[in-house]
Amino acid sequence: MDDPHDRSDRFELIAAADGDELERLADSVLAEDPHLRVLQEPRPQLVMQRVREPVERRPFNLGEVVATPAEVSLEGARGFAMVPGKAERAAFAGAVVDAAVAADHAVTDEAVEALSQAAEAHDRERRREWAESRHTTVEFETMEDDP
Repeated sequence: MDDPHDRSDRFELIAAADGDELERLADSVLAEDPHLRVLQEPRPQLVMQRVREPVERRPFNLGEVVATPAEVSLEGARGFAMVPGKAERAAFAGAVVDAAVAADHAVTDEAVEALSQAAEAHDRERRREWAESRHTTVEFETMEDDP
């Protein structure tokens, strides 16, 4: 999750980015009054969260979580964002930022820098949380039938 120019990475970066920063970037884009169509209004909904269990590495459905998706068309470029929780403004702003980067809008360099900083902050936070919880790690052994 490091390259804001890669759309898959960008989705993750937008979801991890600060909502206020996304709104600031979206406001910069929208200040120029571009042609904007809202393709999907931002509305919170339940989505299934899948995780991979650590023993056999198989995916399973952990449960439903609340997320807010939004989709826009900005000057012909499509933008999509899905952010955790009930966050209509952040989802809309994320979709505008995604479309702006896809369209190589004037705000692209600033958005890429902001998303890169969000990725670094997210990575630092994950490492800090891992360091705090690492001492609680439990190793499991599986018992298999002998042939």
